[in-house]
Amino acid sequence: MNVRVLLADDQALVRSGFRKLLEAEAGIEVVAEAADGLEAIEKARLHRPHVVLMDIRMPRLDGLQATARIVAATSPSPRILMLTTYDLDEYIFEALKAGASGFLLKDSPAEELVSAIHVVAGGEALLAPSVTRRLIEAFVSAPRVSPAAGRQLDSLTAREAEVLQLVARGLSNAEIANELHLGEATVKSHVGNLLMKLEVRDRVQAVVLAYESGLVKPGARSK
Repeated sequence: MNVRVLLADDQALVRSGFRKLLEAEAGIEVVAEAADGLEAIEKARLHRPHVVLMDIRMPRLDGLQATARIVAATSPSPRILMLTTYDLDEYIFEALKAGASGFLLKDSPAEELVSAIHVVAGGEALLAPSVTRRLIEAFVSAPRVSPAAGRQLDSLTAREAEVLQLVARGLSNAEIANELHLGEATVKSHVGNLLMKLEVRDRVQAVVLAYESGLVKPGARSK
């Protein structure tokens, strides 16, 4: 089955470039384009894409607000892959909170874009170490520790909390398995269980909750 993609960017040339690139890939279908956030919401409703490539800065309604509305309005909602010109974008934390499944720089290599689309379409989150560092920096500059978020973590076992700490460091399942001397299938099971218990949609949302709860602290390394 093809991955259905919606392109949301206010620059026609950018959309055209992405369309040309993606239409050359087997297994990906560009179903619509949007020039601003409001149009992205409408096109997402009409075309039911699996993945939305969402620019952050757009007229009428920015990508951050559009992401929140799309995620809230549809179930299951499409996966949102945020596109940005700067890896130090100040909206990273807010976009992840809004429901984005990952971030990608607009000048990323073509193969990285294609891979990212398949990753988020498959239900995973694109949480690269660089984005994780930005998330940490956001908490350093403006701590957001929430007692309510802490209570949500009470249902986790000690092992699940340990796995979550490593997820928050940006480690993959394979890397976590190596760190904890577990099988990768076991780690995958732990991740699935903690996502279900925390009632979050993916690893990105779990990481946000980990920082909000204080389980993971900026600058700290898990043992």
